[in-house]
Amino acid sequence: MEKLIEQFSLGLFVWQLVLFVGLVFLLKKFAWGPILNSVNEREEGIKNALDEAENARKEMQNLTADNERILKEARAERDLLLKEAREMKEGMIADAKEEAKMQATKVIEQAQATIHAEKQAAISEIKNQVAELSLSIAEKVVRGELSDKAKQTKLVEDMLKEVTL
Repeated sequence: MEKLIEQFSLGLFVWQLVLFVGLVFLLKKFAWGPILNSVNEREEGIKNALDEAENARKEMQNLTADNERILKEARAERDLLLKEAREMKEGMIADAKEEAKMQATKVIEQAQATIHAEKQAAISEIKNQVAELSLSIAEKVVRGELSDKAKQTKLVEDMLKEVTL
């Protein structure tokens, strides 16, 4: 450092000072303006990017809220459809049970009518058989009674007495 102080020259110092000031002036005029402009543009671009990111974040929040709302609506609609399907199923089962009861009642009534008709036919058949047996027995009794000529005459006379003119 002492060597520098010993070799100090005022003329050289002034020229260096003039060159330095000139260099600063040139840098200010030609370099700092464009550098500051590009720094300002860069700062503005970063600020715009941050604003766009914030807008995108808000948009995402809105979309998320919309998605949640849509999901809730879809779940509610699904629950409603399931409820309606259950009600339809229960209604169809109730209708099927009712129709089965009606069919069973109809079959029972038809069976009762068939049983009644068969019962009447059986009673009629029994009456016919009883009548045939009675006629057969009566015929045998009458043959036995009418086998003798005297008995025949007496029977005719008794019948004639019963009939009054």
